[in-house]
This record gives sequence, C-alpha cells and structure tokens, in this order.
Amino acid sequence: MLVKILGSGCAKCNRLEKNVRDIVEKHGLDHVTVEKVTDLTQMLTYGIMMTPGLIVDDQVKSAGAVPRDKQILVWLSEGHNG
Repeated sequence: MLVKILGSGCAKCNRLEKNVRDIVEKHGLDHVTVEKVTDLTQMLTYGIMMTPGLIVDDQVKSAGAVPRDKQILVWLSEGHNG
C-alpha cells in the first residue's frame, strides 16, 4: 500500500505525516509505504487545492485537514488481513 502525504511543509502537513508514520510503526503496518509529496504539480494531479492531502493507493482520502488517528488506521487497514 502506498500512502502519500501532500503538502509544502506547513504545520498541518507535518503533523499529518508524523501521525501516519506513528500509526504505521505502532500497529506494525509493514505493508504501508509512506511518501511525502511537496511538488505542486504532483499535488494538482490529485485535485488537491488545500493541504494537507492524504492519498492511499491513488485515492484521495482527505484534503485540507488532519484526519483523526482512528480514521487513518481504518484507511491503512482496508484490504489488509494481518
């Protein structure tokens, strides 16, 4: 599973990246790869107008806010059996 954090480095973007990485580590989600995307052109390909953006396997899950950890965990666990 590929997770992309879209953002230029604002406080919300950094918090989302930290939260996702912490969740991956805490729950042993070794099937998840986390990438930080700061290139505006790449962000626009997802239709993200407000950062941070959270992309899971090329699907936009959130934009403009930092989702709750519980919701992030649900998205990162979808389709994974262990």
